[in-house]
Amino acid sequence: RAGVAADPKRPEGAGRMERPEQGSGELDSRPRANGCSLTGYGALRNGYVRGPPEAETQIHHIAHNGGLYKRPFNEAFEETPMLVAVLTYVGYGVLTLFGYLRDFLRQWKIEKCHHASEREEQKDFVPLYQDFENFYTRNLYMRIRDSWNRPICSVPGAKVDIMERLSHDYNWTFTYTGRVIKDVINMGSYNYLGFAQNTGICKEAAAKVLTQYGAGVCSTRQEMGNLDKHEELEKLVAKFLGVEAAMTYGMGFSTNSMNIPALVGKGCLILSDELNHASLVLGARLSGATIRIFKHNNMQSLEKLLRDAIVHGQPRTRRPWKKILILVEGIYSMEGSIVRLPEVIALKKKYKSYLYLDEAHSIGALGLTGRGVVEYFGLNPEDVDVMMGTFTKSFGAAGGYIGGKKELIDYLRTHSHSAVYATSLSPPVMEQILISMKCIMGEDGTTFGKECVQTLAENTRYFRRRLKEMGFIIYGNEDSPVVPLMLYMPAKIGAFGREMLKRNIGVVVVGFPATPIIESRARFCVSAAHTKELLDTVLKELDEVGDLLQLKYSRHRLVPLLDRPFDETTYEETED
Repeated sequence: RAGVAADPKRPEGAGRMERPEQGSGELDSRPRANGCSLTGYGALRNGYVRGPPEAETQIHHIAHNGGLYKRPFNEAFEETPMLVAVLTYVGYGVLTLFGYLRDFLRQWKIEKCHHASEREEQKDFVPLYQDFENFYTRNLYMRIRDSWNRPICSVPGAKVDIMERLSHDYNWTFTYTGRVIKDVINMGSYNYLGFAQNTGICKEAAAKVLTQYGAGVCSTRQEMGNLDKHEELEKLVAKFLGVEAAMTYGMGFSTNSMNIPALVGKGCLILSDELNHASLVLGARLSGATIRIFKHNNMQSLEKLLRDAIVHGQPRTRRPWKKILILVEGIYSMEGSIVRLPEVIALKKKYKSYLYLDEAHSIGALGLTGRGVVEYFGLNPEDVDVMMGTFTKSFGAAGGYIGGKKELIDYLRTHSHSAVYATSLSPPVMEQILISMKCIMGEDGTTFGKECVQTLAENTRYFRRRLKEMGFIIYGNEDSPVVPLMLYMPAKIGAFGREMLKRNIGVVVVGFPATPIIESRARFCVSAAHTKELLDTVLKELDEVGDLLQLKYSRHRLVPLLDRPFDETTYEETED
């Protein structure tokens, strides 16, 4: 029987729980994982290569869920080498030790550099930050601050121009030299389909609308800010997503943070993936609902929380929850992983909960025609209660949207803070979205949009495969255009960013606290605007930098997502 594996100890129908409505059917005689056979050595569990076969209970969960997937689902998180993990902790320990030593020397006026000290006029104020946060900023972050916030002075296409800057006070302040670093290969922007450009039909259409409508609306949608372009855009978005209706917003972040409080409140339960974006986290906190976290993309953890929520109800009163809302993302922007949407939908149906899907990174970037993770898995859009996404990435514009049933959208028009109080989308921005979306849909009479989607998929697979062949540890799904390359050690974060910029390549580096302390990384964003020659140039330089900084840690030992380490004080272990 396909679908989510039931607890064999629980009597059928206990806790008013039903079987999944879809996905039932007899399985092949050979166990399968996401459509892939499980036979002998190198068997797959959750799509990851394993060593010798283990106890049958360890593949039981996936054997039951394999029938939900219509395509292979290959996602890898290679185990951190023990020596690298130890050296990373030692590196942070040494930095912390020297940080406290320098603070001590500053206090006794021995340390000559006082840029990290509190100013005299602030001595009597209550500290704005917690002590350790302030310490971390002074002694660790500031050492590599030049790797972030680099100002660019061109369109964020396949190549960018960066303003050169220097610091004479250990990265506390910067001065601009007046020189511009030309033609830096852009591997950091979310320009997945290459629509962020200053030439072509999008630019011409946006310029024409700017002349007709002006740059801003100066009002909310409910007052004087509802243009014919807003109505046209919302109809097109609904058609693109395959839903009854849609609503657009001027800011992607507030689409999440301001709409979730309108959907749930006190007496409701939110089940949120532990790696959800800050906008989802903020929206959940502002709602006043009870929040429980499940392990990243771990369906056993999610099912246990759903089962407990239905069996036990609300704390103290034991009353049933008014609503249970599951929050997930299509592509997780730090891990490069894709949500296990078929399993999430099966669980949602089984336990009669609601699903909120954030497709900020996946819309346009996944699926045969760029319609996101729902199309990628061949699912029905009606199975997702709230479809959220942004226009800031694949469409090269700004803002966000929510799609779903007409009743949902009508409700949000009157109850969403983003709709009632926020200024509506700018007309030129809307035109950029309209033209790029029509291009993806093929309504412009060309196949350019479809070719962009295909080019992105080919570039993604090629770039990921070459990096793995070089020996780097790469996280995430093989179809995800977000490609995290693991750096681990704190000293290599700044060194990697600087070495790549020397070679005219712009990258994003990420460290603690944005990632776990031993999982610092560089994050590449592949684009359809990248030619094979550009990618080969980046790969050649990466090969050199990888040897220079000794970043080729891979031993090809891939760890299933369910086996990744978690904080046991936060999450309870679940039974198979």
